[in-house]
Amino acid sequence: MSAPCVTDAIFDALGEMRTGLRPTRPSYTALKALLIEHFRNSAFARENSGAVPFGPFGLIDLPYRRMGAIDSVDLFGIDELLIFAFYWANRKLYKRTLDVGANLGLHSIVMARAGFNVTAFEPDPVHFDLLSANLARNGAASVTPERAAVSDTDGQLEFVRVIGNTTGSHLAGAKANPYGELERFPVPVRAFAPIAADADFAKVDAEGHEVRILSSVPAATWNKLDVMVEIGTAENAAALFEHFRKLDVGLYPQKIGWARATAVGDLPTSHREGSLFVTRHGRLPWGDA
Repeated sequence: MSAPCVTDAIFDALGEMRTGLRPTRPSYTALKALLIEHFRNSAFARENSGAVPFGPFGLIDLPYRRMGAIDSVDLFGIDELLIFAFYWANRKLYKRTLDVGANLGLHSIVMARAGFNVTAFEPDPVHFDLLSANLARNGAASVTPERAAVSDTDGQLEFVRVIGNTTGSHLAGAKANPYGELERFPVPVRAFAPIAADADFAKVDAEGHEVRILSSVPAATWNKLDVMVEIGTAENAAALFEHFRKLDVGLYPQKIGWARATAVGDLPTSHREGSLFVTRHGRLPWGDA
């Protein structure tokens, strides 16, 4: 089977299996291992591979990069691929989207290929330069990159770069005990509420800062805004559960097959438990399903 057929089949399978892909299930563990093996043996794992067929998204050119203990191949994990499949399934639903914590830009590129107009936020200047270069490589003209973090206010905050895993870098205070060698420097910060007012979807990967970001959104904005978010701690899960309970905004975790959460224990407490979909529209949308 050729590479294009493999990636097409992967995305078809993810869409079909989405409600069963719960991190506690053996089928999830098995598929995760198979996908790791596939992408570790793919052109994405080789230096200067050039453009690689990537299912319905066409050719993706993402040069191999190390980010401490993590590398760019790790960006193709099962949970990320499931979100990419979600973007494609909803290419007729969303138009203006946000990529908060854009990293090397893979989510932004995939969103652009799904037809979205994207604003991508990345505060680390090293990652931002790689993001900008990757957008240019892929002709992602519908993505506007901004070298800024996102929080509940405009201004400037201290950023903590985790040398051993720069994907875990974060705004100071977002993580209680950052580990390993660290670099600290100020970064510009954009308030989420005003930018969210003009969007209909946001992917938020803010490394522990998700409560401040999402809690800043006015209640009325949730009538039109959907969010896919990663939650970093049990404390953040509890805070978001209570906040959205008061607003009557639904929480739909991958952890329970994207059903509506009825208790705080339904929510993920780390990236290992998958993503959380936030919406007032009653379900996780999937095209015409």
